[in-house]
Amino acid sequence: MHAWPASEVPALPGQGLPLRIHDTAAGGTREVVPEGPTARLYVCGITPYDATHLGHAATYNAFDLVQRVWKDAGHDVLYVQNVTDVDDPLLERAVATGEDWTVLAERETALFREDMTALRMLPPAHYIGAVESIPWIVPLVKKLLASGAAYRVDDDIYFSVDAEPRFGEVSRLTREEMLPVFAERGGDPDRPGKRNPLDALLWLAARPGEPAWDTELGHGRPGWHIECVAIALEFLDMSFDIQGGGSDLSFPHHEMGAAHAQAATGAHPFARAYVHAGMVGLDGHKMSKSRGNLVFVSKLRRDGVDPAAIRLALLSRHYRSDWEWDKSVLDESVERLARWRAAVSRPDGPAAEGLLAEVRAALADDLDAPAALAAVDRWAALQAESGGTDIGAPGLVSRTVDALLGVAL
Repeated sequence: MHAWPASEVPALPGQGLPLRIHDTAAGGTREVVPEGPTARLYVCGITPYDATHLGHAATYNAFDLVQRVWKDAGHDVLYVQNVTDVDDPLLERAVATGEDWTVLAERETALFREDMTALRMLPPAHYIGAVESIPWIVPLVKKLLASGAAYRVDDDIYFSVDAEPRFGEVSRLTREEMLPVFAERGGDPDRPGKRNPLDALLWLAARPGEPAWDTELGHGRPGWHIECVAIALEFLDMSFDIQGGGSDLSFPHHEMGAAHAQAATGAHPFARAYVHAGMVGLDGHKMSKSRGNLVFVSKLRRDGVDPAAIRLALLSRHYRSDWEWDKSVLDESVERLARWRAAVSRPDGPAAEGLLAEVRAALADDLDAPAALAAVDRWAALQAESGGTDIGAPGLVSRTVDALLGVAL
């Protein structure tokens, strides 16, 4: 599966700072510096039955900033993202609409690519569908079965959470706290025959009318969590730098994935840091496909909204915060974009080296994009009030905003 085209990242003078970022597993902010020249990043992708709403866009914007900070600090970045192109929600939508599930998945994945291109998100080096990953999933599940970390219930295969003593370290939830969340987020705690209510599905035997593949595990399809494990191990190996996604993935998805990988390999950790973006709400609730309270990037674009303004709207809220979308957020960003473009259109202006340092420091401090925007606002205000004599300043500001914030002026 192919990703989307990369926008050019302008070169900046000097070098950026090491990244400090909030690690859910650590329970706080810490420095995450790649151990070698290449930083390794895995971000969980979409289930393509409705793409791309602003909650998605906010999450991928956060991890786009991670890439930009690392690149500015002199690292190459190996970025991997999946597409869950076979799963219950996708199949349910296909049945409800009467559409072939493969056609639905291909169309929505294509739209997601278009939105990511318009928002100037840096693409992954490897963009892999769940169906593509089945050849890597099967040997992993076989290994878990052979070690006793997995078992069969009828023809389905489950992972035993008791096989991984570190289970719980990613989300920092107790097992009592996990149970209701597991039920809400795709788990089946009441399934008869399971050893532990929290045990997660690795392989689902074929059901009538559902897609399935012939493998050494039987005729069926993979569970959700093992998909990301197989893809990450194939391209990044164990102990990659950051696993990222929305905060609703910390449990069960990231917790289960870490347990699967660690039990299968005997190594630890699966990821060196687990980073989670906040939820975007609308009308008092988290944007979600099940609720239907969605604002789509493609719809905003069709309505003539500049993608740069959409991106500024996302940047105006700290990536870890839960926040509410309303039209005023977009209106403010449209106005900000106009002010910035007017400021850099002049032939000279106030010195901008200090601005570059401020933006770098803000983003290196747990991706504090609102602080970075405020720094550019101050420079633009000075430009509007009195101008300046530095003929290179507007160009440096444009390159800074483009390279570090992904906004083309």
